[in-house]
Amino acid sequence: MNYGLEGKVAVITGAGGAICGQIAKAFAKEGVKVAIWDISQDAATEMVDEILALNGNAIAVQCDACEKGRVETAFKETLSAFGTVDILVNGAGGSRKETTTSDQLAFFDIAPQDMQSIIALNYLSAVLPSQTVGRIFAEKKSGVILNISSIAGILPLTRAISYSDGKAAVNSFTRWLAVHMAQEYSSDIRVNAIAPGFMLTKQNRFLLIDEKSGEMTERGKQVLNSVPMARYGNPEEIVGAALWLVSEMASFVTGAVIPIDGGYSAFSGV
Repeated sequence: MNYGLEGKVAVITGAGGAICGQIAKAFAKEGVKVAIWDISQDAATEMVDEILALNGNAIAVQCDACEKGRVETAFKETLSAFGTVDILVNGAGGSRKETTTSDQLAFFDIAPQDMQSIIALNYLSAVLPSQTVGRIFAEKKSGVILNISSIAGILPLTRAISYSDGKAAVNSFTRWLAVHMAQEYSSDIRVNAIAPGFMLTKQNRFLLIDEKSGEMTERGKQVLNSVPMARYGNPEEIVGAALWLVSEMASFVTGAVIPIDGGYSAFSGV
């Protein structure tokens, strides 16, 4: 399928990771020039090497998406290499044990600064790049922003309080920014989000797989009992929706939050 993306330029934050890494490779295969923004220079460089091996065009840019100054520096570096940006994918985010309740950590004992850090990691990491890159969209009167949210932002996950709160904020921000950009700047600026369901990645493996035995944890069993398709998703299964949402095939879609979760958000438990 030809998505009509050849020659476009995309910034993808968190693209050194599993989900956005797959999106980056899919974009590159479609002829998109990709700027891999990641807090880890090594992860960004490794992803660029994979894209170059596929005959794609990509650059690695070290960036902490929660720091405005670093976002602006990364943007300047991207413009120097590619001249413009047409697509922004906000994929930086994650969770940590310090804000996840467990037998060792009660809700009452979670440190406020840890909560603030995780909410910023999942929320400000979408807001700050949207402010910086969004300026050029406003000037050009066109552009696409795609936020990588989570089903945790639709139905808060037990234990993962700050991650759920951060992703709920991303969903709200997606809808707000979609209206704002369309009304204030151009109806050709679209903002949407994808809400992935449970996937085995570095950020959640500690919850779902026992580090010592390699067996599924009780939490992992509980998760699969709540997914009608009875399996975890694969990062590759996000790609189709991402390509569609950034293409003209979705030209009348803005403010949407689309779950890709094996039916989790449609299941009441009975």
